[in-house]
Amino acid sequence: MSDIRERKVGSVSGIPFLVFLIGMLGGAVYLFVTGVDARFTLKILGGIGLFLAALLGFAGLYKVEPNQSAVLSLFGKYIGTVRTPGLRFNNPFYSKKKVSLRVRNFESGKLKVNELDGSPIEIAAIVVWEVSDSAEAVFNVNNYESFVQIQSEAAIRAMATSYPYDQHEDGQISLRSHPAEISERLKDEIQDRLTQAGINVIEARISHLAYSPEIAQAMLQRQQAGAIIAARQKIVEGAVGMVEHALDELSKKGVVELDEERRATMVSNLLVVLCSDRATQPVVNTGSLY
Repeated sequence: MSDIRERKVGSVSGIPFLVFLIGMLGGAVYLFVTGVDARFTLKILGGIGLFLAALLGFAGLYKVEPNQSAVLSLFGKYIGTVRTPGLRFNNPFYSKKKVSLRVRNFESGKLKVNELDGSPIEIAAIVVWEVSDSAEAVFNVNNYESFVQIQSEAAIRAMATSYPYDQHEDGQISLRSHPAEISERLKDEIQDRLTQAGINVIEARISHLAYSPEIAQAMLQRQQAGAIIAARQKIVEGAVGMVEHALDELSKKGVVELDEERRATMVSNLLVVLCSDRATQPVVNTGSLY
């Protein structure tokens, strides 16, 4: 693929040329009418020639809007790019391709892919982009707008297969828990694919992320189980600390002397009370453990 880079080319204001060409049309009409009246063939031919020259001159006029460029080529050869807004004039034989430089965005469809752990998920993303090199956008790819969409969806698929949906260990980057890091990785992935088309990716972020419907319920139950286990771990850690503190206080203040068996019984009872997910029923023991 040939390496075509945008280069600026000079152009002149089209207003003076527009006035001049309108004058040429008026002169052509005058020569033609007076030539017909006088039956003067040379005037008639002069009027026709002047009219054709004016039409050719009008072909050199073109309009460039703000945040737009015109890519000029002559018989298939790239000449340059004009970014100056307004009515411009160049060689009438130049072909002119308008390219919008405005910021654009699109949202991909919901793509079904397998994440790093192999679970099927649905993912969609919003990509914000702009044309940074008009020549590359026109000459390096066939249709740069279609190219942006297809390559962006391919990048989304590639990125989604590189990360798990959920974080399974500390420090692990996942699609759900690290939106900033995932967005940056997605932007880089898309930019790598679109650089050759003269496209600059401004932002890329996930707009939809979910497990596929066929496994969504099972994954929800797994998440709930993980949350219950994490909560239980916290409860047990707190209960052990409370039991340890209670035994230390009893021993320090000399409230009661406990042998190993009584300590074990008290620890067991306190842990049952503190860790139970239901209200416990107290049992009063007025006798002895032995």
